[in-house]
Amino acid sequence: METLLEKIALHQDYIYIVVLMIFLGIEVIGRVPSVLHTPLMSGANAIHGVVIIGAIIVMGKADPSNYLALGLGFLAVILGTLNVVGGFVVTDRMLEMFRHKQK
Repeated sequence: METLLEKIALHQDYIYIVVLMIFLGIEVIGRVPSVLHTPLMSGANAIHGVVIIGAIIVMGKADPSNYLALGLGFLAVILGTLNVVGGFVVTDRMLEMFRHKQK
């Protein structure tokens, strides 16, 4: 327990930054009009593609005995892939609304 508290105290600045990023992200996304949702989804897909590649690189360079890095990298790959696929599905559905139906 003491090592956890020491690590938290050591990385306190990073924890503050992450918490502030969470609140800022919620405020920014909460104020986006629904018309801009599709372009934002496309941008999120591009960002998560970079996350997937970064996670694969981290997993490749991690020590095989470092289970934390491997587990977090694997989780990042899975969640990033789900987000990319889901984003493309939502974007495709929204763009489908603007296509003319053929008779």
